[in-house]
Amino acid sequence: MTDEAGTVRLRLDIAYDGSGFAGWARQPTLRTVQGELESALETVFRRSGPAPRLTVAGRTDAGVHATGQVAHCDLTPEQWGSLARPHRGAVGRPQRLPTDALLHRLNGIAGLDSDVVVTAVAVAPPGFDARFSPVWRRYAYRVADLGAPRDPLRRGHTLWYPTRLDEGAMETGALTLLGLHDFATFCKPREGATTIRTLQEFRWHREPDGVLVASLQADAFCHSMVRAMVGASLAVGEGRLAPHRLAELREEAVRTSAFNVAPAKGLVLTEVGYPPDDELAARAEQTRARRDQDGHRSEADQARQVAISTAAPTAVPEGPAGSGAVAERRA
Repeated sequence: MTDEAGTVRLRLDIAYDGSGFAGWARQPTLRTVQGELESALETVFRRSGPAPRLTVAGRTDAGVHATGQVAHCDLTPEQWGSLARPHRGAVGRPQRLPTDALLHRLNGIAGLDSDVVVTAVAVAPPGFDARFSPVWRRYAYRVADLGAPRDPLRRGHTLWYPTRLDEGAMETGALTLLGLHDFATFCKPREGATTIRTLQEFRWHREPDGVLVASLQADAFCHSMVRAMVGASLAVGEGRLAPHRLAELREEAVRTSAFNVAPAKGLVLTEVGYPPDDELAARAEQTRARRDQDGHRSEADQARQVAISTAAPTAVPEGPAGSGAVAERRA
């Protein structure tokens, strides 16, 4: 996407092992995914003015992994042109496309053993915004209970649980949470932000090796929502909560000590879903409008949130879906 000033917007697809990061967002004294990538961008464009900054689809917390993270950045005409010039040492080699050149340079700076990899770079279609254009985000959570092998090679990406879990009960409880609801019970409070979300999918299954995997998809997730719902499911699987209690706790719309929030290491952001290219701009505008309203909610909006939190669960089909309120996107 190129605007009237010649700025080029690029989409970056990113994967990372979150074990060594204090989350996505840049922090002055801590190692973060955004910090590492933006430092690499500063190196690539050190002769082309201020380095571009990244806007991300979902700000993951410390220890959370990603295989399908998405971000965008805007390049000036000078920066875009610099990618088209042959890199030092590349004389005589076939010229790369600018997007391929940036992909190669970013991963080259990171090194072959890096825990963060840019998997693709492309010119974004008109209207694309990594943060505001998505219609859904998908996560997976892995648990090895006593019925599954404990693979030491995956210990940083799988929660080892000390008891046998009843996946049937966990599945039953998870399904009661689907729909458009107030998920305040499962979210860390954030002043001015709504906790209304549309949970489109929440399923549990055992993989062939016996590991339990949760699949979750929503229009957006508020802070700690995925790990809290997984933690509640673990309490169900262990027999400490009945499956129907999950919906009852959600309807109470307050934080509770009935379950523990699951650790970050089992959680992976696997995919971000976007609408067709001709709907990207409208989706981004719609989402921004909702976010702007979060801090200026009327009494009618507050009444609507109360009404949603006490309504019967609404069935929502799997796959890309519509439009719940969108605010914080951390899980």
